[in-house]
Amino acid sequence: GVLKKSDGWVGLGCCELAIAVECRQACKQASAKNDVLKVCRKEYEELIDFCLFVSPVGSVCCSYAGHHTNCREYCQAIFRTDSSPGPSQIKAVENYCASISPQLIHCVNNYTQSYPMRNPTDSLYCCDRAEDYACQTACKRILMSMKTELEIVDGLIEGCKTMPLPQDPLWQCFLESSRSVHPGVTVHPPPSTGLDGAKLHCCSKANSSTCRSLCTKLYSTSWGNSQSWQEFDRFCEYNAVEVSMLTCLADVREPCQLGCRNLTYCTNFNNRPTELFRSCNTQSDQGAMNDMKLWEKGSIKMPFINIPVLDIKKCQPEMWKAVACSLQIKPCHSKSRGSIICKSDCVEILKKCGEHSKFPEGHSAESICELLSPTDDLENCIPLDTYLSPSSLGNIVEDVTHPCNPNPCAANQLCEVNRKGCQSGELCLPYLCVPGCKLGEASDFIVRQGTLIQVPSSAGDVGCYKICTCGHSGLLENCMEMRCVDLQKSCIVGGQRKSHGTSFNIDCNVCSCFAGNLICSTRQCLTEHSSEDERRKFTGLPCNCVDQFVPVCGQNGRTYPSACIARCVGLQDNQFEFGSCISKDPCNPNPCNKNQRCIPRKQVCLTSFEKFECSQHECVPRQLNCDQTRDPVCDTDNVEYSNLCTLYQKGKSLAYRGPCQ
Repeated sequence: GVLKKSDGWVGLGCCELAIAVECRQACKQASAKNDVLKVCRKEYEELIDFCLFVSPVGSVCCSYAGHHTNCREYCQAIFRTDSSPGPSQIKAVENYCASISPQLIHCVNNYTQSYPMRNPTDSLYCCDRAEDYACQTACKRILMSMKTELEIVDGLIEGCKTMPLPQDPLWQCFLESSRSVHPGVTVHPPPSTGLDGAKLHCCSKANSSTCRSLCTKLYSTSWGNSQSWQEFDRFCEYNAVEVSMLTCLADVREPCQLGCRNLTYCTNFNNRPTELFRSCNTQSDQGAMNDMKLWEKGSIKMPFINIPVLDIKKCQPEMWKAVACSLQIKPCHSKSRGSIICKSDCVEILKKCGEHSKFPEGHSAESICELLSPTDDLENCIPLDTYLSPSSLGNIVEDVTHPCNPNPCAANQLCEVNRKGCQSGELCLPYLCVPGCKLGEASDFIVRQGTLIQVPSSAGDVGCYKICTCGHSGLLENCMEMRCVDLQKSCIVGGQRKSHGTSFNIDCNVCSCFAGNLICSTRQCLTEHSSEDERRKFTGLPCNCVDQFVPVCGQNGRTYPSACIARCVGLQDNQFEFGSCISKDPCNPNPCNKNQRCIPRKQVCLTSFEKFECSQHECVPRQLNCDQTRDPVCDTDNVEYSNLCTLYQKGKSLAYRGPCQ
């Protein structure tokens, strides 16, 4: 028979992680975890098993946060990682959530104190400290395959052919990382990006110095105290002037995603495949239900005001439910943070259901809504009437899915859609999990391994940045400080003031203002005063270069149509050579040492190659054991290899990247 799905089933959010179709269907119809285990084989369905049996702890704990976004966000960070939570993460939850929910603190403490003592993979970054490549490889293999400390030490001694000497950088790193400041918590090296480099970027978008300072304090090298969080909520979180900063923060922590389904409480939000939502998941669904239970006690607690209400079970219950669900599920537009309801809806519901005699002194429904929901602009607020009834599409909508939603990868990996295909006979997933680096200990924002990334200074000074590389250790490395720029400086153009970061047109050129400097494209423009001779010679190309194609290759890896255009964009004659970049062989002549093999790694660099080398090749040891990274390439004999390293190890020549056609 058909299993009857319980309204309380919290495992729905895990169902999309199933690989087998029958497992996914069983999960959606289940009423308990055991129903899933009858169909889903644990050895093949590791992701759904982890989600069902580990993540629910987080769902229960974090649901106590109610509608307090920041508290819930840092609670979720504790459970989202597949390694032990960092001390700063635990401190953030304690600082911010203590005044909101003692039950949440108790629940999180029970989890962190029972967490396994150490995860060996937390120390993977130490392997890169080894001077010998064979030792680096052995170290990573040992940490990923062995569990006990004794096994790991013995394996490292054998694999690296060295005893554990305290002056050895590798062993020194292990000794430092093994010290713990909290039971069950690993000490990580200090982050190069502050605690959350992605959110630090957003702080520079603040319009007031107060909010910029508070934002910086919360996301730089220290979490700030609970007072800082409360001040941020009071002065910034609902401040219409700070919409640019708030939208940026919302995009980092909860990017808008397409579609909403499988909710059991906020059912009017289901079957909306073409709408955007920030937080359509089981946890937010449960959070909305918890909010309603709290509001039924007669008071809605906001960061800076308590709103007394009548019995909402009798007064407009469906409208209150739409409010609770909207604030949790967060429908959004591309231009707004989308977590406030429209002013007219706010005024209507408070006029009908607010207990006016108990309103704070000097406040009315209108003045309260002016603080909480200051706009009726549909691109900046949520209209409740959309969610007072089910979707007009009903249940006829087929599932609209995305391979990376929900994210199937580990906490230190980036999910990418698999557009490269698979070799015959191997398990073919629609996504790839590639190694990456977090932008800080508490950040969920990940960049791909090997990329250059601009991050704010750890001190949080506005306009101060550094350029870092995402290294093989999973950390940002080789950071170089950049010259600080004054973001308050503006440009004067035609008597008008243009603020930093704005773009505009001057005649036929695109211009932007950067820290008081006007930067424009270099096209020559025709005007009504141009002579016949100027019109005849006009080409429309930068610097009015002649319209001819004699390509040159710049040291930045980019092909330019002519030497004139290369000079026009700022290259010197010794920084380019004739011929397109694709025709150049960066390994001829061989720039590597005798015991190394040259592998072409063609790239186009956007940064200044005077400061950052834009190498078009890579030197690797000839005895290199290739990793199993799936990045297919095709040789000149039309034979496909799993990656470039394997192709060159076989002594073949590269024809092109991607599967053989």
